[in-house]
Amino acid sequence: MSVRRHLGDPPSVIIGHSMGTQVALETWRLFPERVRGLVLMCGSFGKVTQSFRGMPIIDLILPKVMDIVDKQPDLVRALWSRIPPEVALKAALLARDVDPNHVRREDMLPYLRHMTHVDFPMFLRMLRAAGEHSAEKYLPQIDVPVLIVAGEKDTFTPASLSEHMAELIPNAELLMVPGGTHVAPIEQPDLVGSRIKAFIDRVSGPSTP
Repeated sequence: MSVRRHLGDPPSVIIGHSMGTQVALETWRLFPERVRGLVLMCGSFGKVTQSFRGMPIIDLILPKVMDIVDKQPDLVRALWSRIPPEVALKAALLARDVDPNHVRREDMLPYLRHMTHVDFPMFLRMLRAAGEHSAEKYLPQIDVPVLIVAGEKDTFTPASLSEHMAELIPNAELLMVPGGTHVAPIEQPDLVGSRIKAFIDRVSGPSTP
């Protein structure tokens, strides 16, 4: 925000990944004059706790998990922060939640390491809020350019949600990443990065070298 203020608070292209998709949509809804475009990656317009593997699994177990966490928050924080990123990566590969044909260990480990630094009780509260929120009714009103990036095999927010979002938002573009999962931008950075750059250049004008 300090950079925005220094530049005179110009309208910006807002980029959101996963639950950040809902944050980006809310930013447009609350501050439309500040948004020049939206890039929505591997996310949904709402109720994300109902979409894991196409079922409301998280929606069903989240209240029970939160009850346990609320009773022992410090213990849960300590255990969460000690999960080795290498173990998390192996589990994700076994569950096919990431694409083994494209993901690189050196790219995924920093992402997973960052996740272990997130305050887990706070993350659960954010997840609950995202599960209760929906921006679906506002999608037809969006009047800025939108690029939607979806992973073909995303188990957290299935590609069908991105396709539905693209149908509801006027003139939205959809990039379907072949074989991509919830971390498609990490799995295929050249494809995703080049498409985002082209979108931003078109919406905002070419960046100055």
